[in-house]
Amino acid sequence: MTRIATACRYALAGVPLLMLAACAQPVAAPPQPKVTEVFRGHETALGQPLRFPTHDGTIVVSIYEIPPGARLPVHRHPQQRLAYVLAGQLRVSTPGGQSWNYKPGDVVMEMLDHWHSGETLGTETVRLLVIDQTEGNSPNVELHP
Repeated sequence: MTRIATACRYALAGVPLLMLAACAQPVAAPPQPKVTEVFRGHETALGQPLRFPTHDGTIVVSIYEIPPGARLPVHRHPQQRLAYVLAGQLRVSTPGGQSWNYKPGDVVMEMLDHWHSGETLGTETVRLLVIDQTEGNSPNVELHP
C-alpha cells in the first residue's frame, strides 16, 4: 500500500466519528417532578397533639361543598380530621367564643373531641378536601345532642 493510500485510509476511518460528533446534540434531561410543601403541622387548632390510629386505621377522603350562608351544626371529631380549603372562606367557632378563619390554600387541623361549628363567610361556596383518619371504620363526626 502506498503512503497516500494509507493516509487516505486512516483519514476516512475517522470520518464516521467526526460525523457523529458533529451531529451529536446534548441529551436533554427528562422533566423532574416538583414538590411544594403546602403545610406541616403537629397540633390541632386548639394546640392538641395530633392523634393517629394505632391499628386497623381507615383513611376517608371527601370533598365538602358548603354554600354561602350555610352553617354546620355543632359537632366534634373523635379521630383526626384535616381539611384543605380549595375555595371560599370558612369560619370555625367553639361555643366558648374562640374562632378561626380559613381561606383557599389554608389547612384546617380539626380539634379533637371538642364541640365546634363552621360557617361560610362571603358569597362564595366553601370547597374543602377533607381527610379523616379513623380507627377501624368508625364515623368521625358526632353531632351535639
